[in-house]
Amino acid sequence: MSLLRSERASAGLLLGAAVLGLVLANLPTGPGLLPIKDHHLDIPALGLNLSVGHWVSDGLLALFFFVVAVDLKHELLRGDLNSVSKAVVPAIAAVGGVLAPAGLYALVTLGTRYGSGWPIPTATDIAFALGVLAVFGSALPGRIRVFLLALAVLDDLIAILIIAIFFTHGSDLLFLGLAVVSVVVTFVAGRFLGRFEGALAVLAVVVVVLLAVVTWYLVYRSGVHATIAAVAVGLVLPLKPARKAVHALEPVTNGVVLPVFAFAAAAVVVPSVGLGELSPVFWAIVVALPVGKLIGITVAGGIASRIFRNPDPARRSQTLSIRELVAVAMLGGIGFTVSLLMNELAFARSQEIVDEGTLAVLLGSAVSIVIAAVLVRGLKQADSRRRRAAHEAAVAAKAARP
Repeated sequence: MSLLRSERASAGLLLGAAVLGLVLANLPTGPGLLPIKDHHLDIPALGLNLSVGHWVSDGLLALFFFVVAVDLKHELLRGDLNSVSKAVVPAIAAVGGVLAPAGLYALVTLGTRYGSGWPIPTATDIAFALGVLAVFGSALPGRIRVFLLALAVLDDLIAILIIAIFFTHGSDLLFLGLAVVSVVVTFVAGRFLGRFEGALAVLAVVVVVLLAVVTWYLVYRSGVHATIAAVAVGLVLPLKPARKAVHALEPVTNGVVLPVFAFAAAAVVVPSVGLGELSPVFWAIVVALPVGKLIGITVAGGIASRIFRNPDPARRSQTLSIRELVAVAMLGGIGFTVSLLMNELAFARSQEIVDEGTLAVLLGSAVSIVIAAVLVRGLKQADSRRRRAAHEAAVAAKAARP
């Protein structure tokens, strides 16, 4: 189980599942695999009309968004975002990392009917980005991981807001109101977690889990994307029991939920057309993910670091150098999970464009992974040289003493 909590293992499973899905979809077995995603597993009595693919993206992926929400709450209350001074620079960098890719996408698709896909390149896959950093940048100064984590958490918050605002269609106010009531009841029930022992403690957990499922159902029926229910539940539960739940769920989300989603989302047939026949969506995402994130995070983060520079010399060592900021910006270009979800939501009515968008997300993220790996590796080598030189200087100074 501890292996499935590893950032390296999580990133490896995600990448492996995506590659496997893409490969299998383009083998002779592909025509038999692809219809499985579209096969419906409906529950008419409850008004649930979902295909296998939607059960994965709306149902299973809710567990991932619950984890994201709890991590966000932890960072805001006790972590690296628990004060304005800590949060302001990564927050500005995150906003830049959303605006620049969205702007590049809009520029490439200007004058076409594909403008609704602008949110796709704005997301950062926190699990994948941290995994790449762990693989290629072990032993790097902790400030790099702290900044990346803060940036990615804030990026996830923006992505959640985008999904809630721009991918909600025809809301049913009755179900939406009931969902709000359910969230409030979940908040109240959550106060009793950890206060009992034995059977009563188990009962309290069961009640909260049932309320979470009811909330998911009501949000789904309201027309709001169902994963928002998991976000709401994660934010209203007390932090201590919520963190315990996340610890228990991590092997499931890392080992099952995210790989299954990556496999299902990446299982698309590569279009047998020339490069010139690909839609503007493909080129917009491929460019916007690596280039947009690089420009947005580097420029916004660099300006913010200058404006909000810490006057305390002891704290300035926590400020990222421009080289470190560029590496973090490239890690931010790994869209993957949330970008794939936004792609499905933005072009739900056109499977052909969804497929092209999926390939673009995979290619754009792959470009970001390769460049980020090179940059992070370079940072690690430079840091090793600095440490070695400092050690040699210290040894020489000690030897020169009388």
